Amino acid sequence: MPRQLFVTTALPYANGHFHIGHIMEYIQADIWVRFQRMQGHTVHFVCADDAHGAPIMIAADKAGKTPQQFVADIAAGRKPYLDGFHIAFDNWHSTDAPENHELAQAIYKDLKAAGLIETRTIEQFFDPEKNMFLPDRFIKGECPNCHAKDQYGDNCEVCGKVYSPTDLINPYSALSGAKPVLKHSEHFFFKLSDPRCLAFLKQWTTSGAVQPEVLNKISEWIAPDENGQTKLGDWDISRDAPYFGIEIPDAPGKYFYVWLDAPVGYLASLKNWLGRQGIDYAAFMADPSTEQYHFIGKDIITFHTLFWPAMLHFSGRKTPNAVFVHGFLTVNNGEKMSKSRGTGLDPLKYLSLGMNPEWLRYYLAAKLTARNEDLDFNQEDFQLRVNSDLIGKFINIASRAAGFIAKRFNGRLGAASADGAALLQALQAKAPAIAALFDAREYGKALREVMALADQVNAYVDQNKPWELAKQDGQEAR
Repeated sequence: MPRQLFVTTALPYANGHFHIGHIMEYIQADIWVRFQRMQGHTVHFVCADDAHGAPIMIAADKAGKTPQQFVADIAAGRKPYLDGFHIAFDNWHSTDAPENHELAQAIYKDLKAAGLIETRTIEQFFDPEKNMFLPDRFIKGECPNCHAKDQYGDNCEVCGKVYSPTDLINPYSALSGAKPVLKHSEHFFFKLSDPRCLAFLKQWTTSGAVQPEVLNKISEWIAPDENGQTKLGDWDISRDAPYFGIEIPDAPGKYFYVWLDAPVGYLASLKNWLGRQGIDYAAFMADPSTEQYHFIGKDIITFHTLFWPAMLHFSGRKTPNAVFVHGFLTVNNGEKMSKSRGTGLDPLKYLSLGMNPEWLRYYLAAKLTARNEDLDFNQEDFQLRVNSDLIGKFINIASRAAGFIAKRFNGRLGAASADGAALLQALQAKAPAIAALFDAREYGKALREVMALADQVNAYVDQNKPWELAKQDGQEAR
């Protein structure tokens, strides 16, 4: 039966251009979307710029621009990357769009009506030199869990723990370097520790919505300890002015934390797209046959597999059918990409050198699996795979015969011989298994199967030597 799918990738933060990690994720999703459409399914493939937050506001101020203009300038540079690598989103939107303001505030009101929002007076870090409350990402210090140095104020990139900035050891302002001071402020919290949320998250995360290795990770956050407590605390969803974001209803000077309104941007981009197609957004999302899928990186698991589904469920909205998590892209046997060390892979430079985008799409796909695993880009391996697989096997099938078919037979093919028809039937018999691998996002396995079939065809060509047949008397008549 035809399916109706809503597919997204993680929203890139609008403070810089795309890097190769973005392109890898978009290629992974784009392949899956193309495959689903080839099966006759309807797919709405959308994304948007993540436009809010203090980092945008601060970067815009340094550039002498308004936040809106700063984000617009970043967005204007997206097209060459997407077009250059044949990544075909149906819609590219912004979290500062009217749809996102409307939806984020509506979700908040629904969560409040469900009794899952509460206000508390908290102590918050304040930069005495910059005279402003510090966003989590502009407070750094030592992780209270694993003691890694120079970690951000909201979560540790080493152990993945989510915490409050005040939990950091030896905190400092990333803006001025000053030691921040604590000031009192009223904040709004989403009560994730509520028994209803924990019960729902246990059910949703074990429903097949996440990969097994991802489930193992997030289970650490919702499993009770010996005292019956979980690591999942209530989530601070507000920030104080000055802040570039969406205002919290009936709370002057208070704004939604960027991670609340950012995933709502998926819905906002979809609503904008459907509206321009004359499709009713509310009816589309209420349709039980609508399937919702997100492609994300492993660094944002907690937001997408705990906070996001809980927000949706308890605001009365559809939850994702699955969140597909991939690993990081490394270079030359596991080394982290670094611009300063010259080990990065600049997407636009790749294109400017005249490199075929299909080569990179193929290479990444040939190494992608359905698991949350890192993927390594190795230059020598890249060259070998392109030359061996794409040129030596796949393109070779056509190139060995195209010349004389065009020259001697006016570009026309005759009827397949008995052994040729048998080979074709054998190839076609493999299609369902390969389709199942693509559907499961096992691209590497699927392409190994495809190249094995290419080997069979090339062996058949070698056995029959069509270039010799073409030279025999009477062949032109055929």
